[in-house]
This record gives sequence, C-alpha cells and structure tokens, in this order.
Amino acid sequence: MRLLTPGAYLPTVKGLLSNVIAAKPIFPFYASFKLTAKCHFGCPFCNVKNDKCDDLSTADIKAILRNLSRSSVLMTSFEGGEPLLRPDIEELLAYARKCKFYLLFTTSVKNIIDYPFERYARYIDFLHVSIDEGHDNLDLFDILPKLNALPTSLSVQTVVTQDTIADLDEKVRQCYESGANIVIIPAAKMDNAKNCFPDMNRLERKIKILRKFYPNTIHTPSGFFDAYRRGRCSSASVIIAPDGRLYYPCHILGEKGPDLCVTDLNEWLASKEAHLYRKKMNVCKRNCGWYQYYAINSYTSLSSIVDTLRPILFKKIRRRDNVII
Repeated sequence: MRLLTPGAYLPTVKGLLSNVIAAKPIFPFYASFKLTAKCHFGCPFCNVKNDKCDDLSTADIKAILRNLSRSSVLMTSFEGGEPLLRPDIEELLAYARKCKFYLLFTTSVKNIIDYPFERYARYIDFLHVSIDEGHDNLDLFDILPKLNALPTSLSVQTVVTQDTIADLDEKVRQCYESGANIVIIPAAKMDNAKNCFPDMNRLERKIKILRKFYPNTIHTPSGFFDAYRRGRCSSASVIIAPDGRLYYPCHILGEKGPDLCVTDLNEWLASKEAHLYRKKMNVCKRNCGWYQYYAINSYTSLSSIVDTLRPILFKKIRRRDNVII
C-alpha cells in the first residue's frame, strides 16, 4: 500500500476531527464515483440501469476528481455501470493517480484479460473484480492467479443473495488459494429491483466460519453486521451519480444534491441544506443493508481497521500443489 504525500492526509484528518467534535458524520472519507450507467449486465438486485443519462465529458470527470482531491475523501472508487465502457478510462485512471486520494477500481467484465490491465494497474491502488451469479461471470475465479500477479492489490467483490449464501465456501476457498482477498456484500433492498436480500444472521455466521478456515482473506468487517442490527447507516461515505450529482443523503433514497462539477463538496456538506438531508437519513427506517453506508464507520475503529485490512497489510504465503503463490 503506497503512501501519499503528507499533505494529502490533512483534509481527511480535519474532516474526521470535525466529525468527532460535531458527533456527526458530516465529512466523508470514501466516495463511490459511478462513471457511467452503462453496463453489460442486468443484475436483478441492481437498479443502476434505471439511471439513464449521458456520460459526463472527460473534462467534467476531471473537475469532479479535483473536487474530491481537495475534500476530506481519502479513497475514491471508480464504479458504474461498467467503468471500462468509457473510451477515456485510461486517461481518467492516470489523472486520478495524481490526485490526493487512493483509487479503487471495480469491474465485472467477463473478458477482463482482453483489457490492458498491465498498464491500468499502475494507476490503481485496489482492484475489485465483481464476481457472482448476478453477473454470470463465475468463470473469472479461474483467472484469479493471473490477476493477482498485477501490480495492485486484488480483491473479489461478491454480492450475496438469499439463494447464494451456501456458495460462499467455494468462492472464498478459490480466493484464498489464488492469493486474492474477498469482500462479501449482501444484495441490498433497492427500489425498482428484485428483493434478493439475504438472512443477515445466517450470512454473519457463515462469514465467521469461513474466517477460521481461510484467515486473512475476507475484508467484510464485523462492524457491518453490528451497524445493520442497530439500523445505523452513515453519511461518512458518499456516492456520485453518473450525471455528476451527489446522491444525498444516500443512493437508496434516490435524492440528489449538488452538481459536483461546479459545487465544492466540503463547502456544501457544511451547509444547512446538507444538514437537512442528513436528518432524513437519521430518521430513515428502511434498514436497507447497503454495504457502503453500514460498513464505513467500522474504519474509524482501530481494531476494526486492523481486522478489515489485515488481508492487505499482512503478506499471505499460500501453498497449492507445492507452489508458493
């Protein structure tokens, strides 16, 4: 894991201190940026395909990246839709690499080996390959050793439905043996999508068992399940829609705040308007289980940070067929 310049961490530290003083998650340190609504798939548990809009220009995307770079955000995630469908993706990756945040990149394409990830990986801090039944791309597990050789930190991201909890054993095993990590995410309850939400108690028990068999492999923090039981999601992370507007207070409620091409994120978050949006989140009773909003507060606990990032912080030496991976 690379170190940013010392000054890059200051906005995040200031944001976290402000949050502690206010006892509210005003300033986020994680941003999911949906670069496009276009996608190869039509996963039943996802509604991003309903957000039909034209892709932003390269210049507008860069303006938002500069906005995030001067904000409290420490990690920005390129997502979609499918971000690889943007013809300017390498230019955007190179630009993001110069910004004051870590870059996570999520893709689910079946033909990932046809893309020049030997080049792309130089700009990516964390590569997430989304593999599950919804994406119908389980064959990607077979090429994890090849992807794990890329100069970036590799994780599988798998969405679990009520019908696929039992299939986690094999998925985690393949990640463990290939040297990859895995983020296990429940299919959240979303409007205009099929309700595939799993039994959370059963999912939590399954993950606890798998942690024992496959140590230092699963990223999903225990704090995520604690937050769900308490119905405590958080605005300490944000999602940016493909049109450049901020989903606020959250993606699930579907409301949008400012256009981040022209509005400073940190300044707007300190406004009365943003405060009213956050009040809506505080009184929301949906308890949707959206991973990003429930797991994010885990990263403000030192013990949970270590537990969650251990698969990255500690090198894993694994043997399969007498080969060190």
